[in-house]
Amino acid sequence: MIFANYYQQDRVKNASFEEVDRHHTYNPTITNRLLRSEFLKRGIELNNPDVNQGRDIAFSILHDGQNIENIRGPKYVIATENPYICPLNGDTQYLSAFDGVFSWNRDLLQLPNVTHLFIPNRIHFEQTPTFSERPIFSCLINANKAFRENFEIDLYKERIEVIRWYEKKAPAHFSLHGLGWGKPAPAFTFTNKISRRFQRLATQLYGYKPFPSYQGEIENKADIYKKTKFAYCYENVVDLPDYISEKIFDCFFSGCIPVYWGSNTIQDYIPDGCYIDRRKFNSTEEVHQFLLRINASQYAEYQSNIKQFLNSPIAMQFDTTTYVSTIINKISQDLGL
Repeated sequence: MIFANYYQQDRVKNASFEEVDRHHTYNPTITNRLLRSEFLKRGIELNNPDVNQGRDIAFSILHDGQNIENIRGPKYVIATENPYICPLNGDTQYLSAFDGVFSWNRDLLQLPNVTHLFIPNRIHFEQTPTFSERPIFSCLINANKAFRENFEIDLYKERIEVIRWYEKKAPAHFSLHGLGWGKPAPAFTFTNKISRRFQRLATQLYGYKPFPSYQGEIENKADIYKKTKFAYCYENVVDLPDYISEKIFDCFFSGCIPVYWGSNTIQDYIPDGCYIDRRKFNSTEEVHQFLLRINASQYAEYQSNIKQFLNSPIAMQFDTTTYVSTIINKISQDLGL
């Protein structure tokens, strides 16, 4: 048996390949499990490094940029996180040290060791509720996060804008779900930290709700999306070419129509009849008024477009099987395995 290491932040004892990811609520490990099982078919056992202690290691794979000072032998990195969250994923000097880099970031294709690879999803289609069978008008499902720095491309703050607009202008048309919204938004300056501390105290003593639209945590996004007509689906940052995460696909799989804001190349891969492009509107209010005018027939057309897309070869570029085969074939070819 040939052994290889899989480095993933905070994962030990093969937690990377457990059925339930205890480190990320909405990040199913099906991709990692498929990667490991397909390597096993070629006589290669992929483990977290602690499991491989004392074994000869043929190569190492890193899930996003990490310290490589003590990693010997051939090494590869799967750079899926955007570089504003994981700066090493956009550091060309760092990435040049790898035998291979797998990334959605087309700007990195200038490097000879980079292979273009989309963030993976298990592409599938199933019959989903119709317009009239969805009692929730719109929702947002995300964790309560923020950037420490002030980025112009920051979409965390745009999510907050959506939440606050609906809470003030159309509370009956919106519900908020995800982790952390029972607490105030993150704060990083001294003044904001003091304000947040008082708000936290008020939530504990008086039942103050920093986000009144918050409906609580959920185990499965589909449980909400299948009840919802429209979902505000914003990436963490805007205008990164080919940075198309699982967020829009989570909506598609439940037949929920996404209001999408994120990658500036989305239209190159996903037909615009599958989603509502937030870039075409000046404000959340304009978006909301547009959504109100969509009737059952128009909604069904969006759903039909989504079905056609998910059943198309183009969608398979985003599939887990494509992701896994691209990585395995590249490494096997490089190392003659």
